[in-house]
Amino acid sequence: MDTRTGLPVVAMVGGGQLARMTHQAAIALGQSLRVLARTPEDGAALVTADVQYGEHTDLAALRTFAKGCDVLTFDHEHVPGEHIRALAADGVRVYPGADALRYAQDKALMRERLAELGAPIPRWRRIATTDDLAAFGAEVGWPVIVKTARGGYDGRGVWPLRCADELAAAGLDPSATPLIAEERVALTRELAVQVARSPFGQIAVYPLVETVQRDGICVEVLAPAPNLPEPLALRAQQLAIDLAGALDVVGLLAVELFEVAGDILVNELAMRPHNSGHWTIEGARTSQFEQHLRAVLDYPMGDTALTAPAVVMANVLGGPDGPMGIDERLHHLFAADPGAKVHLYGKEVRPGRKIGHVTALGTDLVEVRARAARAAQWLREGR
Repeated sequence: MDTRTGLPVVAMVGGGQLARMTHQAAIALGQSLRVLARTPEDGAALVTADVQYGEHTDLAALRTFAKGCDVLTFDHEHVPGEHIRALAADGVRVYPGADALRYAQDKALMRERLAELGAPIPRWRRIATTDDLAAFGAEVGWPVIVKTARGGYDGRGVWPLRCADELAAAGLDPSATPLIAEERVALTRELAVQVARSPFGQIAVYPLVETVQRDGICVEVLAPAPNLPEPLALRAQQLAIDLAGALDVVGLLAVELFEVAGDILVNELAMRPHNSGHWTIEGARTSQFEQHLRAVLDYPMGDTALTAPAVVMANVLGGPDGPMGIDERLHHLFAADPGAKVHLYGKEVRPGRKIGHVTALGTDLVEVRARAARAAQWLREGR
């Protein structure tokens, strides 16, 4: 507890853009989020007063970081489970706990648990040998999707393979790197739904959104997902609620989904604020970042209703160097579209890297989507 304000102290492991935006939400709640960053150049370290430096794999650094905090949470899923259990044994309240977080850390464990729960998932198999992959491909048909069981994001750690021989060609050794294979489903589109759950068990679920991927990277989020039958949207929200309870998640749970032939399949889980929920900062009554804080602090949940009929978030990716710097691009963008809401993450610009996002709101999805895409392109390319 902060003796000056009388408010609890939340510590977040990780100093990236998720911690940066969680800090912004914490300000309104009277808090200055404590952040464990790796370097002073991390996005959250640039704006947060209460920063400590260390590696998330260093138990001693985690123990020092946790001292005096009321609850510890994460902006990524990479803290070793044994470290989380050690902190909990020390008396630290850690949300989500290790038993829940393991399902976001390991895709094989996630698939096994989802199957036990009867959740809809693609057909899949652990791959220990090339023969395993060959047998799976013969069963479900080629191509198949091979993924690393641990790690991987934004298209990394994912390979579409047309035959088992391509495993070695991709530089993959299943005896050294745990792998899974999944059938390649004929998806209509990708969807996502977020739910927040408190230790008390209160639940708040956000509207189902459509996520648009390009080269494995999410480039757009449309809220709410357009042209979606209400029964399917309700089924997806109920699925997220059920999974949050069954997995004992505390905080935010993002459930990434495939829409396939008018039904849904679970693709991935994330137990933290998530890129598919950035639209909520302006587009929902309670942002995902405030909701995550409310959840881990066991506060009552906030309203998840949209603030406009159509909300579109577009990621801003780093582009090539040009004659116009980012500050000048901002000037031009704001002059062209005063309603565009820009969030830059304080990152060094590299081609293809997520350096921020922009959100547009309105009543007509086509018009709002065009505005968001135009703003993101302008910030990337200056045109």
